[in-house]
Amino acid sequence: MEIERKFLIKNIPGNLDNNKSYEIEQAYLADSPVVRIRKRVSENSKEYFLTVKSSGMLSREEVETAITESTYNNFKLEAKGNVITKQRYILPLSDGLKAELDVFNGVFDGVVMVEVEFPDEEASKKFTPPAYFSDEVTFDSRFHNSRMSNMTADEISDLIGFVHSKSSG
Repeated sequence: MEIERKFLIKNIPGNLDNNKSYEIEQAYLADSPVVRIRKRVSENSKEYFLTVKSSGMLSREEVETAITESTYNNFKLEAKGNVITKQRYILPLSDGLKAELDVFNGVFDGVVMVEVEFPDEEASKKFTPPAYFSDEVTFDSRFHNSRMSNMTADEISDLIGFVHSKSSG
């Protein structure tokens, strides 16, 4: 079970490069259930995954399986819509949780958001976001990557404009 909350941010914290990070490229094969392929590249590894997610906003079932680079490339040929690329930074939080800050690039350049995963829904309800977090977008489907993969150029432009109106840099 994946339990996560998503937020926009007021501004990007300094010293991001002092934190663990990796590049992500992901594409979607189906919407219901969500079927996603992902390539994750870190300083010394490349990993490939096939993920199936049930519907839901805060909580949903998630099954992730490692796949080969060849399988990833074959599935990518069948992907629908926008391929999503982003740099993900893993930031420690004071309560032992971690924030996954995503700086999008490509067609979503300018979108920055942060996700926090929780062990259970009760922990998610008790969470107090740090000062650099802004508006919560957990229940706004525009900020689900599967929805973003299906956006038109105009919808992407509107999303980027909305994100910029909520942040200061």
